[in-house]
Amino acid sequence: MPLTDLPQLKPEVETDVLTSIDAWTLEDQHVYVHCYFKNELEEMLIRVWRSTFLIDRATGLRSELVHAENISYAPQWTIITGKRIFSFLLIFSALPKDCKLFDLVEDIPQAGGFFVPGIKRNELDVYHVDIL
Repeated sequence: MPLTDLPQLKPEVETDVLTSIDAWTLEDQHVYVHCYFKNELEEMLIRVWRSTFLIDRATGLRSELVHAENISYAPQWTIITGKRIFSFLLIFSALPKDCKLFDLVEDIPQAGGFFVPGIKRNELDVYHVDIL
């Protein structure tokens, strides 16, 4: 039987689930930055500071880091064992609507902060960047 001949089923929507979601969650937008760090040593320590931002190149406005996955916040450290590519996810507050180009900046009081310049904005606000 061809797929077009099958009855069209509509999924049921659980209204109690919909009412349990906070309205701000549905309206708030986030920017997802998947980061890849190439570890060239047998063992490496890595972390992210809460003072990491996405900075709009045109206005200088900053989107704040709201969540990090698979990486520790300073002063804690994450150990990367073996020579491999280590990945982690950083989630930021929304960029300005008219932002077209931005930088990923870890603003820290020492050398070695993350810096990825000139990230071109896309419609999904999901990015994949190499951390050098």
